[in-house]
Amino acid sequence: MRKPADSSAPLADLIAQRWSPRALDETGEVTWDQLRALLEAARWAPSFGNTQPARFLVGRRGDDTFDRILSTLTPRNQSWAGRAGALLVAVTVTRNEKGEIPYADYGLGLASQNLVLQAVSEGLVAHQMAGFDADAVRHEFDVPDEAVPRVAIAVGRQADAEVLGEERDVSRERADRRRMPLPEFAYAGTWGKAAF
Repeated sequence: MRKPADSSAPLADLIAQRWSPRALDETGEVTWDQLRALLEAARWAPSFGNTQPARFLVGRRGDDTFDRILSTLTPRNQSWAGRAGALLVAVTVTRNEKGEIPYADYGLGLASQNLVLQAVSEGLVAHQMAGFDADAVRHEFDVPDEAVPRVAIAVGRQADAEVLGEERDVSRERADRRRMPLPEFAYAGTWGKAAF
C-alpha cells in the first residue's frame, strides 16, 4: 500500500513515500547487504563536530539478537514487530574521550532518518518505536552507562493490513497520513505568524 505525502510542494520521492506501516510480511527477508546499506546511510549522517553519537544493535529475524530485541518491546509492539525482517535499537553515545557530546540525540535522530530513507530506497519499510524497555536493552546487551537506548526500529517488507488482525489496527493502517498544515508549522517575523 502506497500512501504518498500530501504536500504543498513537490518532495523527493524517498521522503514522499516514507511512512511507518505495522503490517509486515513475516516471510519477507531483509538481507545483510540491505542492512549494511541502511547502516552505512546512518553512518554518513551529519553530527555535531563529527562526533558520530549514533550506534545500532542489529538483529535479523531468526537470530538471537532479533529475539532479544523483540523481548524488550512492549507486548503491543511485539504483536506486529515479530514479523519484521530485522529489528534494531538506535543508541545515543552521550560521552566520548573529550567529554559530553553536544546534541547527541539530534545526531542519533539524523542517523535514524538516513537509515529509514535508505530503507525506502531498498524497497523496504521501517517503523520506529518508543515502546520498548531501555533498561532491558541495557541488561541484554551490556550497554555502557554513557550510551542510551532511544528507539527500536522494525525493518521489513510491507504486507496487507489484514495481517494485523484487529479491525482497529487494520483501519489505522489504511487511514490517510496526516500532518499539521504548513502555516501552523513554519513561522516568519514572529512566533505564530505563518511563513506560507
